[in-house]
Amino acid sequence: MAANDDTTILEETERTTGRAALRKNVQAAIALANTVRSTLGPKGLDKLLLDEEGGVQVTNDGVTVLEAARVEHPTARMMISSSSTQDRVARDGTTSTILIAAEMLQNAWDLVAQGVHPVVIANGYRMAEVEAQKILELISKESTDESEILQATHTSLAGKGHSDIQQRISELAVQAAASLATQENGKIRADPTLVKILANKGGQANETHLVNGVVIAKKPAHPEMTQSRDAGKILLIDGGIERRNTVIDAKIRITEAGMLEAFRNKESEMLAKQVDDIIALGVDILVCKDGIDDQARSLLEAAGITAYRRVHRNDMEALSRAVGSHPVHSTSTASKDDLGHFKSSRQEIWGDVGHWILEGSQKQGLTLVTRGSSEEMLEEVERCFADAIGVACHMHEEARSLAGGGATQIALARRLRRFAETIPGREQLAIEAYAEALEVIPRALAENAGQDALGRLLELTAAQTSADSDWLGLDLESESISDMHEAGIREPIAVTRQAIKGATDSAVSVLRIDDLLWAKQDPQIPEGVMEQLEGMGGA
Repeated sequence: MAANDDTTILEETERTTGRAALRKNVQAAIALANTVRSTLGPKGLDKLLLDEEGGVQVTNDGVTVLEAARVEHPTARMMISSSSTQDRVARDGTTSTILIAAEMLQNAWDLVAQGVHPVVIANGYRMAEVEAQKILELISKESTDESEILQATHTSLAGKGHSDIQQRISELAVQAAASLATQENGKIRADPTLVKILANKGGQANETHLVNGVVIAKKPAHPEMTQSRDAGKILLIDGGIERRNTVIDAKIRITEAGMLEAFRNKESEMLAKQVDDIIALGVDILVCKDGIDDQARSLLEAAGITAYRRVHRNDMEALSRAVGSHPVHSTSTASKDDLGHFKSSRQEIWGDVGHWILEGSQKQGLTLVTRGSSEEMLEEVERCFADAIGVACHMHEEARSLAGGGATQIALARRLRRFAETIPGREQLAIEAYAEALEVIPRALAENAGQDALGRLLELTAAQTSADSDWLGLDLESESISDMHEAGIREPIAVTRQAIKGATDSAVSVLRIDDLLWAKQDPQIPEGVMEQLEGMGGA
């Protein structure tokens, strides 16, 4: 097809091809990276986010900043998606993923300007990624000690909140992860999503605490019901104990005296039958997703059963995990096998709100009660804990850690350069560019600490080479180069592994794009709708 035919077909589309397309994509990536670059590390700065409704949020969490921004450029959105994946999979390293990907693209652009084809660069990057993943396994260290797990968790919170809050959240996260860890098919599994988070406004953030049980802002359905219990049995109903309503609109015709009373008596008998079924099972606590009729509440109270009604579905799921049972649809189908078991149940008043605390027989029932003087502080504490618990769970599932402080990235760069010397083709240049891109992390750490980035980078590289140590990194608190193992600055291998994979995938995807098509058509009204509008105008 001739070039003028392309122009005719795409006359309503803005098109950029070849190097111009790559240049625009690289510019978008660099602009995105510059947005979050200053947030990296313990000396990183915060961002003030303002939403459409005037809500204010202060954070230095990279993915939070990026997801809150209105970004239209497809390349930038692709990189934000990669950062979101990093957050979902590893819970940390979101800013690092963006910085490394952008640096890879910048270095790739320099090679393209020298005549290296993007496909060759992409191949070189893939070779470098495979080698980098092998190197990570070699330079990582086993970290099964609880103190080392705490160090990795604390490192993930660097720059987030006050040091006292970091320490408190780290300790709670490690405690929670240890409780969640279970053996499955010979492997340790710890799901961070099993911890319920309950905001309790007021107090100081360092008063945040972990409750060994499920906490729900509920009171018993009847004021005379027992509020504190020791171990017992619990039944969860995915419904309620109420008088039935007709499914369709209907009217009841009363033709004889006493018919209405008989109808009501029948309903009462049905309610009493449901309560009798519950009593026969030996239930101590009853939980319903829907309501409980007044008559049923009185019968349950008389039988010594504590009942809770209108419990949210998410809380029902949390209770189900904690007591080891699943909700049933009705009392008529419930059996003793459907009962769960709890260790204790009690009521506490926090402020003016009553809270039910149930400790189940399983290890999955945990609740983090966040404290803070404002909604913004409560949200920040919740985000910090989400990151910390994710890292702590990773450390239990895979007890290997890497050095922080930019040490791992320098070690990778040093070894990748030696690896590049063994590659005869132009991919060698791409591998060297890949190695240089990794050095953006120690450079950014030094910049954010007000240090000479280039000088510190050269100093750190020389120190690792002369000492033949992959664990020498930047200790920004003492402003020195230290052994990260001794300094307690470490991170899970899963975080760096995923960051390298995500950054490489993003960079390679962008390198393979040689055509940008932007639709320029204005919004149009469908023909059928337009005919109706014209008809209304002529009426």
